[in-house]
Amino acid sequence: MSVAENAVDPAPSRLRSALTGFITGLAGLAYAYLIWNAIAFLIGVAPFGLQAMDWVALLFAAVLPALVFTAAIVLARRRPLWQFIIALLAGLGLSAVFWLNVLSYMMRSIAMA
Repeated sequence: MSVAENAVDPAPSRLRSALTGFITGLAGLAYAYLIWNAIAFLIGVAPFGLQAMDWVALLFAAVLPALVFTAAIVLARRRPLWQFIIALLAGLGLSAVFWLNVLSYMMRSIAMA
């Protein structure tokens, strides 16, 4: 093999790395917003007295987005860029739906107390 055959243009690889980093950063901010909301809500309702299941639900709502974000990155890091984006968006959707379920549960729990 000659040197010319081994030479690969590094520009697409750098562009893909830059785009992947940028998209990961944006998605990380969205996931961090979910975590921030869960912790703020937990701090807001804690003075009203929570049952054990309420604590579990709210703490899990704060931890789940980080777990899903990590899983999405690990599972999709070697896939094409569009599949990476889909994995991050699917994880964000899963986390958001779980957060809405926790909010619904907490509203019902607080109303019955």
